[in-house]
Amino acid sequence: MSRATGRPVPPAEPGGSTEPGVSGDPAVSGAATRPGAVAARSGTVAAAMFACGWGGNQFTPLLLMYRRIGGYSVLSVDAFLGAYVVGLIPGLLLAGPLSDRHGRRRVMIAGTVASVVASVVLAFGERGAWPLYAGRLLTGVAVGIAMSVGSSWVKELTAHHTDPTLGARRAALWLTAGFGLGAGVAGALAQWGPWPMVLPYVVHVALTLPVLAVLPRVAETRPAAVRPGGQSLLADLRVPVAARHRFRVLVLPMAPWIFGAAGLAYAVMPQLVDDRLGSWGLAYATALTVLYLGTGVAVQPLAKRLDRAVGGPRPAVVAMVVLSVGAVVCAVDAVVRSPWPALFAAAVLGAGYGIAMVTGLLEVQRMAGPDDLAGLTGLYYTLAYAGFLLPTVLALLSAVLSYPVMLTGVAVLAFGCLAVVAAGPRRAERAGVAE
Repeated sequence: MSRATGRPVPPAEPGGSTEPGVSGDPAVSGAATRPGAVAARSGTVAAAMFACGWGGNQFTPLLLMYRRIGGYSVLSVDAFLGAYVVGLIPGLLLAGPLSDRHGRRRVMIAGTVASVVASVVLAFGERGAWPLYAGRLLTGVAVGIAMSVGSSWVKELTAHHTDPTLGARRAALWLTAGFGLGAGVAGALAQWGPWPMVLPYVVHVALTLPVLAVLPRVAETRPAAVRPGGQSLLADLRVPVAARHRFRVLVLPMAPWIFGAAGLAYAVMPQLVDDRLGSWGLAYATALTVLYLGTGVAVQPLAKRLDRAVGGPRPAVVAMVVLSVGAVVCAVDAVVRSPWPALFAAAVLGAGYGIAMVTGLLEVQRMAGPDDLAGLTGLYYTLAYAGFLLPTVLALLSAVLSYPVMLTGVAVLAFGCLAVVAAGPRRAERAGVAE
């Protein structure tokens, strides 16, 4: 969609593209039409997203280890998570517009390098807290770049493919797989392997370096260019006028639940049942993380079929229904405090996550024009990551409210967002709002 006209950008001919920076690159405009070339080029970028996602989530199941072995306080561990968010926000919001100006490849390579450096720094965490703060900050930057720039690059590399959903699905799938496997492998190494504060990070570095070696060979889809009119970086984050209402009633109420559900599944629930787990707390937290993200990977093909079969807001409605049911299971388990319902909740919430992740990304890619795709993708992921604040909010409120009460409120809020997603687009159509 063009920002200037509010109308969709016309489809490209097989030998070229209407998108700036693509038509002049024969490697993209010609070779990308061949399925093998699409798989190879976009697959390399997706692999870099996988590696950055691995590095981003490998720390999550290790929180308990740092408290037990490292002797860090609960406040210190929460601060490590805060450092990640501090790096994540500029990575999400600024990397996309920067890649619009300076090219996807250059920025994505920088993000992948940052992921490697972050793990090297984190490996020195047993010597003090500062390497952990610095490493988590760099990790946030790397994940932010992977999500905003990587998703846009994969989308552009698959622009000529016969399946218009391929780019969004591939980006979401590989990123989610990286999140899940990174947490699973790191948690297993920390529970049963030697050098628990070092070995997980060594594995990540060894995994990422080969991807980094081939990433510079992938065709550029956005050659460096001066934006017309001196448009600012912040202007690239604005939703196109013609799509603003749909963004407000469809993407905005759904996006925070993507990682809000993650916070419930593998941050809140393990704490509620921790006294029932004995020495298996770390393994159980790892299992919840892998179950949540693994289910998210498994159901993402369903999001594609929903988008093709029904279109409109209905895939988002399905996602919010599943997420709301998962929130109800969490509220019930806050009363019974059993490890088994928490496992079921993680699977249900993961299913909602998988559908919501792909659905939201597809919506954003339809709304964005070629000049603001990466910026709007970064904005979408920023809204999604805002949900990670949910465990912190609940922890602060726990001084005055019980978890059964708070999680019941969370479930009610989820159903409220479901009502907005279900009714908003229909009200817009009745009111004659152009979308």
